[in-house]
Amino acid sequence: RWIENSILKAKFVLRGFWISGILAYKVASVVRLSCNGDCKDPGRENEKKLAHLWRLEGTKERLRLVKADLMEEGSFDDAIFGCHGVFHSASPVLKTSSDPKARAWFSSSSAAVRVRPDGDFTSNVPLDESSWSSVELWVTLQIWYPMSKILAEEAGWDFCKENGIDMVTVLPSFVIGPCLPPELCSTASDVLGLLKGETEKFKWHGRMGYVHIDDVALCHILVYEHESAHGRYICSSTVTNNTELGSLLSTRYPSLPIPTKFEQLGRPHYYELNISKMESLGSRVQV
Repeated sequence: RWIENSILKAKFVLRGFWISGILAYKVASVVRLSCNGDCKDPGRENEKKLAHLWRLEGTKERLRLVKADLMEEGSFDDAIFGCHGVFHSASPVLKTSSDPKARAWFSSSSAAVRVRPDGDFTSNVPLDESSWSSVELWVTLQIWYPMSKILAEEAGWDFCKENGIDMVTVLPSFVIGPCLPPELCSTASDVLGLLKGETEKFKWHGRMGYVHIDDVALCHILVYEHESAHGRYICSSTVTNNTELGSLLSTRYPSLPIPTKFEQLGRPHYYELNISKMESLGSRVQV
């Protein structure tokens, strides 16, 4: 399913970019194309965690790892030198640079779009990039990860506006697909639990958009390659509820104990996601 567009690959490799948090799930798939990346300590302590990256085709020739710490000012100078852009996949937002780059890309989440009070949903109108989730509602639900995504993205927009930085954000929904790092992230772990018959994590998910990891990586590349890209971009495919998801998976994998009934926490919100802006750049996510 990976990208077959050799022209896009070549252009991407020649221009070069830097990406933070290179051990992360989504980041590993973007690294399949050439980049400079940072790791807090690329030495012996993280040798095993980095091994999957070096096994990818071409990384030994194209990937350069630099020791850098998000909390240490100045540690990114060498990492970013010579790059045309920055993918920032972690927080906090960096301070003002005397040598600004062409553009910054921020990996946010559809969680920053889709959670609203009951009265805020317009019937039959898919949510687009103009929608923002309610921080107050996330606080009430005591779910902190999506709230951190909202606050970090808002802070990023404020910071870039104040400092004249061109920023684009990608907002993936629930990411599925092969996990390149040796250790499962929480998302992949939730999916594995579902395939084993567990429902605890998914009862919190309710209605959710899903997207393949390769499509997420491609979306990041497209907003990089298109100079016209601006603002936020929702990256998603099918939006479905737990019951539909369980039924779909159990039909496809009948030998697995996949549940088809889930406890419903709170009132379910029916929504769809408008991905036309992402599609305008050439993205064709697979359902």
